[in-house]
Amino acid sequence: MKDIDFILEADALKIREMVMNREVSVSTITSGFIERMKNKNPTVNFLAEDRFDEAMEQAAQADAVLSNGGAVGALFGVPMSMKESFDVAGMQTTGGLLSRKGYVQENDADVVRKLKAEGAIIIGKTNTPELCFCQETDNKLYGRTNNPWNLERTAGGSSGGEGAAIAIGAAAVGLGSDIGGSIRFPSHFNGVIGFKSGKGQVSQVGSFPFVEDPWQQRMLGIGPIAKSVRDAKLIYSLIAEHRIEKLDLSSFTINVFRTTDFPLSNESVKILNNVYLSLKDAFMTVREPLPYLEESALFWQEIMSIDGGEATRKVAFENGKGSPLSAYMKDRANGKAEIHRYLSWALIGASLFKPSPKRVDQLSYLLDAGDQFLEGYLENRLVVMPVYHTVAPPHGIVYKEIFSIKKTFLKYMPFAAYANTWGLPSLTVPIGKDADGMPIGLQIIGKNGNEDAIFSLGSFLEKEFGGYARVQ
Repeated sequence: MKDIDFILEADALKIREMVMNREVSVSTITSGFIERMKNKNPTVNFLAEDRFDEAMEQAAQADAVLSNGGAVGALFGVPMSMKESFDVAGMQTTGGLLSRKGYVQENDADVVRKLKAEGAIIIGKTNTPELCFCQETDNKLYGRTNNPWNLERTAGGSSGGEGAAIAIGAAAVGLGSDIGGSIRFPSHFNGVIGFKSGKGQVSQVGSFPFVEDPWQQRMLGIGPIAKSVRDAKLIYSLIAEHRIEKLDLSSFTINVFRTTDFPLSNESVKILNNVYLSLKDAFMTVREPLPYLEESALFWQEIMSIDGGEATRKVAFENGKGSPLSAYMKDRANGKAEIHRYLSWALIGASLFKPSPKRVDQLSYLLDAGDQFLEGYLENRLVVMPVYHTVAPPHGIVYKEIFSIKKTFLKYMPFAAYANTWGLPSLTVPIGKDADGMPIGLQIIGKNGNEDAIFSLGSFLEKEFGGYARVQ
């Protein structure tokens, strides 16, 4: 029997290999991950809902199929977790809202259906902020998720529960979504691999809340949270609406981000310099200003505020009549509001930052111009850059930095907002740690269609700098 630590650290491809070689049963693997969830959830609080009994039944069925020689599927026998926002038949999809407790779904999200078809066994759904509307994970229904490296620090959001789950090895691989760094914040903060898909590349059908606005749709990316770059590539290849075209990384120029006026920790600067030194002898490597970086955070905020937050408010307040300001004041006063203050304050901000009709026209022009420029700029170029200016800070700091009426998001969001604003694919890879042992990740951004080059560069950096390391 394989050692349990070996199983918990194994990625999805390794798990499948062990299963197919009959080195260990699917039941043993699945029970190992379930026990890990049970042991770690009381302190980390990453799990929103489990399906342990059903998963063990599926595992037993998989073992029977395997013994009869009928095992098929790229994820056969692989236990995985996913963000609470994805519909799974027989499980709730609440978005962390008290008002949606008990909303059991009859159908799977498109991405869930595809993963199940490849043999994946879903063992649980992981925590998110309410309506996935914050870069920190806390809500009135399931509570706050803690960073497993340091429980006093944030796990990020909105896929914070998933980032924490993979960091502790509670599943072989996971799934998240990202409209404002929501895969990449947790990946960077928890020391895992995360891939945000580009605009329109993965179906959002069965993801809650469904993004209706076309500009917000361009910012949304659904993708894997994983232990390895090869797993991230595999999961993306299974859920994407297009085939991954094979590319030669040697034909790409790599732009390694250089320090600017935006805040950035000394550890991050040092890591960027080390990455540049590791790349410059093997690839055409430059350190030049990144076009449209300064504008990205403002455009992101304006797009997220396009309707003043009205569509989100109607979902948050099920009767459509609630007041974000009243909810915020009540939550601050006694903590008994139905809506978490993170969501109510974000909605207040959306109403304040709602662009005027004239500004919407300007945005349309600016986005079209930026899209055209970046289509050429990123034709044979990848960008390596930070996700956030620091490692995971104490709970509440990210929320204050991004949702301040003083517009501090202009300083702190450009790195994360860039891939969202321009609808670009982005892969986050753990590169190192700070003096306190907190993970630091960097993201690799390219254009839609160049995902293979992004994954190739991610694999190179993973090998050079160590990649994923499980929290013990």
